[in-house]
Amino acid sequence: MTNKKVFFWAFTVALGGFLFGFDTAVISGAEKSIQQLWSLNTFEHGLTVSIALIGTVVGSLTGAIPSDRFGRKATLFAVAVLYLVSSVGTAMATDWVTFLLFRFLGGIGVGISSVAAPLYISEISPARSRGRLVAMFQFNVVFGILVAYLSNYLLVGFGENDWRWMLGVQAFPSVVFLVAILFVPESPRWLITNKGEFKEAQRILSVANDESEAKKILSDILLSAESSSKEGGKPSIFSTQYKLPVLLALLFAFFNQVSGINAIIYYAPRIFEMAGLGKSSALLSSAGIGLINFCFTLLAINLIDRFGRRTLMFIGSFGLIITLGLVAWAFYSGNLGGYSVPIYLFVYIAFFALSQGAVIWVFISEIFPNQVRAAGQSMGSFMHWLLAAIIAFTFPYFTETLGGGNTFMIFCGMMILQLLFVWKMMPETKGTSLEQIEKTLIIH
Repeated sequence: MTNKKVFFWAFTVALGGFLFGFDTAVISGAEKSIQQLWSLNTFEHGLTVSIALIGTVVGSLTGAIPSDRFGRKATLFAVAVLYLVSSVGTAMATDWVTFLLFRFLGGIGVGISSVAAPLYISEISPARSRGRLVAMFQFNVVFGILVAYLSNYLLVGFGENDWRWMLGVQAFPSVVFLVAILFVPESPRWLITNKGEFKEAQRILSVANDESEAKKILSDILLSAESSSKEGGKPSIFSTQYKLPVLLALLFAFFNQVSGINAIIYYAPRIFEMAGLGKSSALLSSAGIGLINFCFTLLAINLIDRFGRRTLMFIGSFGLIITLGLVAWAFYSGNLGGYSVPIYLFVYIAFFALSQGAVIWVFISEIFPNQVRAAGQSMGSFMHWLLAAIIAFTFPYFTETLGGGNTFMIFCGMMILQLLFVWKMMPETKGTSLEQIEKTLIIH
């Protein structure tokens, strides 16, 4: 019964990931119709696709503030409201500027969600299953992406303004998330560090862990809080003692995006058309990307606590280097007939989902101490989304000026650097309590 309750809490919060994934991918089926409807030039088109990501950058940068001040639960409720308002607003927009405004609000929701949701799940999960439970957030992200691709495919031709339906259906899961979040408790670590509510925190910890383990975790949280308070004032994420986790979070988020993942997800139909597929086949191949992402994220959830975060990253790095190299070679050689590029990208997605996709939110949510975890999560998320916005905005320009081969070769080179990062710098965090991880990474 205990584990079922924790699973319910984690799954409910991870629904924010479903909306996160749906919101970011749904634009891929609507972007061309919107470009034609409002006669957008290249700059305006790039801004239309990336405006939600710009909102995500803002949301991720500021997500720590409400998470610390009002709590993880209240913050997630606000995120659900933003998703609902954005989906209805974009579907009903009558001009380009209004459309941009509502997509921007949805992006803010995504950014805050990428801070608050992994943070919450990490703080309520027992150490032995934390990886699997936090990775459920990413699982729901890719499930949302898959549903967005399939929804777009099914709604093509659904009336003159089919793109409005593509964007508007998100309102239904937004309402479900809005209601479900009311039934989860607050994070026990936030209750202790921000409210001093020890009894309620212990009660929640006792649901997630056996009694003796809950008491030990409570003791470790209190010791961590006392150690921080002795240093005087509110701890700053920019303090020298946190430089290692900050560096790890920033580099991890950097490599996540320079793999080209969001460029491929956002522009999948366009990439497949560049590779010689027709519009309908390109959209269906995009749905294939979503399905593979979903299946291999599910596999990663079952492996992350067994083999560890670092092992998955090693496997993924090698796979990404090979597949991106093959895509670049296909463009260089002009061998774009048939399904070679879609197949290479399907394998690429499989390796990404097994490694970077599943590990990023788990790893970043684990490596910071309780007092600055929200700020650290916000910093890693900000780097992730800033680069996502830049890459989504510039990808059409780079493919036009540099060509597909050079663009994908740049992504390949970045994954070689990622392999070196995993080998030389990345620590293993599986099966270790958050407070024990703090002892190994923080300079006291």
